[in-house]
Amino acid sequence: MLNRIIGQYKGAEPGPLVIIFGAIHGNEPAGIHAIESVFRMLDVAADHDPLFTVSGKIIGLIGNLRALATGQRFLEKDLNRIWTIENLRHILEMDSESEQGEYREMAELYEVIRMEIRDAQPEVLILLDLHTTSAEGGIFSIPSDDKASLRLAKELHAPVILGLLGGIEGTLLDFAAGKHFNVGPYPAHTLGIAFEAGQHDDPLSVSRSISAILSCLQTCGAIQPEEADNEHDRILKQHSAQFPKVTRLNHVHHIMPGDTFRMRPGYVNFQPVQIGEYLADDVGGPILAPNKGLILMPLYQAKGSDGFFIVQEVK
Repeated sequence: MLNRIIGQYKGAEPGPLVIIFGAIHGNEPAGIHAIESVFRMLDVAADHDPLFTVSGKIIGLIGNLRALATGQRFLEKDLNRIWTIENLRHILEMDSESEQGEYREMAELYEVIRMEIRDAQPEVLILLDLHTTSAEGGIFSIPSDDKASLRLAKELHAPVILGLLGGIEGTLLDFAAGKHFNVGPYPAHTLGIAFEAGQHDDPLSVSRSISAILSCLQTCGAIQPEEADNEHDRILKQHSAQFPKVTRLNHVHHIMPGDTFRMRPGYVNFQPVQIGEYLADDVGGPILAPNKGLILMPLYQAKGSDGFFIVQEVK
């Protein structure tokens, strides 16, 4: 079994605790490759630049170890849909060794995250959750529903999607925003961002994820701006220049067991759709767009609980 901790770097100066997640979905390894690359870059900088500094602590974690080993999105349940208080009570009441599948993953992640918070006792906790999509198209970021997370998301130089975490239940970031990872009497101020770097198998998804990590580390003060090449900002701006800077979730099509959902071919992220457009099929027949907007994350893989999202530009 792989080690869940990809890498860690503790600075000599106080600062935020930054936890970066790769492969919360097991068929999305680009985030892991990006995290590994960033830690190699930090090591090189520390060895060759006497002025190099890190403030706080940076740690990279593999989300779904067991699904990653099989190359599947998940084994039994989507790990990014089960983070609820009810499920937390369930895993805390059970012996973690008796848990299987994604509940075991959740229990182990919960303990690792809590341990890191307990050891660091940070004033600020930042969670950066790296993802890729089954569809081609643009990159984007999804902040938690607070102003500080939104400000941080905007600094990733990718389109920002508002309200998306509220449209799906049980995400890791929504759980963290509820302060359910807090340890001790002085809870850390928690900021959460998901970053979608592109299609699963696109090699550029790794470089975009590297750029997002470095931009996040600079913005939160974990590393100084001069310690990361500005080329990474340019990469993000280049891949998002043609898309709206901010959009808001308008509709999500949830898939129920037995739906046999099938997205019609050819849709890409941020493609405009019109009211009544024939988007997909399931056991009930054709699925039409309920409103106009831009489509996000049309599902072109076997597993998934959401068929597509529709967002609208915020002027």
